[in-house]
Amino acid sequence: MTERMLQFVELSQKLPEKRSAEERKKDFGEIYQGFARARAEEQASRCSQCGIPFCSVHCPLGNNIPDWLKLTAENRLQDAYAMSAATNTFPEICGRICPQDRLCEGNCVINKGFESVTIGAVERFVTENAFAEGWVQPVLPDYELGRSVGVVGSGPAGLACAERLRRQGYEVHVYERQDRVGGLLTYGIPSFKLEKDVVERRWKLLEAQGVIFHLSTPIGSGEGETTLADLRTRHHAVFLGTGVYRSRAIDVPGSELGGVVDAIDFLTASNRRGYHEDPGNDVALHAKGRRVIVIGGGDTAMDCVRTSIRQGAAEVVCVYRRDRANMPGSRQEVYNAEEEGARFEWLAAPDAFLGSEHVSGVRVQKMRLGTPDATGRRSIEATGQHAIVEGDLVIRALGFDPEDLPGQWNEPDLAVTRWGTLKVPPRGFETSLPGVFAGGDIVRGASLVVWAIKDGRDAADAIHAAFENGSLMGQDALEAAE
Repeated sequence: MTERMLQFVELSQKLPEKRSAEERKKDFGEIYQGFARARAEEQASRCSQCGIPFCSVHCPLGNNIPDWLKLTAENRLQDAYAMSAATNTFPEICGRICPQDRLCEGNCVINKGFESVTIGAVERFVTENAFAEGWVQPVLPDYELGRSVGVVGSGPAGLACAERLRRQGYEVHVYERQDRVGGLLTYGIPSFKLEKDVVERRWKLLEAQGVIFHLSTPIGSGEGETTLADLRTRHHAVFLGTGVYRSRAIDVPGSELGGVVDAIDFLTASNRRGYHEDPGNDVALHAKGRRVIVIGGGDTAMDCVRTSIRQGAAEVVCVYRRDRANMPGSRQEVYNAEEEGARFEWLAAPDAFLGSEHVSGVRVQKMRLGTPDATGRRSIEATGQHAIVEGDLVIRALGFDPEDLPGQWNEPDLAVTRWGTLKVPPRGFETSLPGVFAGGDIVRGASLVVWAIKDGRDAADAIHAAFENGSLMGQDALEAAE
């Protein structure tokens, strides 16, 4: 084993500089500073170049992580970016918001005793350096295929699908119901995790590549709305990457009280303010001066907790029914929230929302951990004990379910699973409607951005393969149908 392969013994793990809690909770700027070149090369050199790269195995995209870490350590930064971008459509986004502690870094073979390589921070540096050097350019197709694909939704799945199809020579039209591109990247994730100019920069790059965006264009079935049937007439194929936006309800007394709001509404309103827009119902969806209770333990809950702090909440409490070790979200996000002043009520499940017309608190039932389930996650059992958590703004952040697309779009033949997600074959992407494909959260349920990117890329390849094997009609057939 060479001296370079043992760098992790001599060099300790160094994380990017992080702004102090007192400073960062006053604004919505990103909390981590990017690596300087020397620090990125140093940390990349800690990779042991192991025989079985578990970091790559546990990356949904199968990124060639040891390869671009080695190139970074050798100051071959343009090659490192090319290697990273070969498997990841948006490395600048994944480097910021992927839960590396549960994926690549959490499975780094040097993690025990020496701490993992800071893969996410190096990925961010490599990509930002590539943008600064002008190496990130729109990939134009070698030739036009004369076929068009409509993409519904401009979240990570839709954008990844659009980019891959466009570089293969398809005319790609993206239909987005909001007035900006990005889906939850824009309106769901706070700027302190992902500044919006990062998303806008990629949007402009896709436009330069030739992707055509139709903003403020919801797909529906009402008068004057664009329908799925319209898209199937206009395009040779359609990809559905709508994501999941219906907040999960808490079926307890008092859910109808004023001051009980859904996470998506709260976060969207906050992000719209960042664009200097009127989010509507501003007072009801703003935490300033209020005692906030966030219910949930995932990354969305942490986004609500940390957004409330930045809005000037008097107090922020996160209520979660399991303990810290069994939270589904990033442990680093919990740590950041605690640094910024949030308080956690562990092993507490909402039993009722209290108040007459406006919420005044949450009655919680104390829980205890039971035996692990098939996945290894421990079950919970009620203890019979209760407590009151006082607050006048309750944010429900228990995750998201699919909207009723067949009902909203008047497409009864669009098959769904028992969970309401779109039904596609195993390892396939075509829905029950011929020529209509789907991927991302609307198929797999609420999941990670990196999985949505993978689905978008793989669905694009499936669409291309369907054209190649003749199962989708060509341009002449479409014109004849018209």
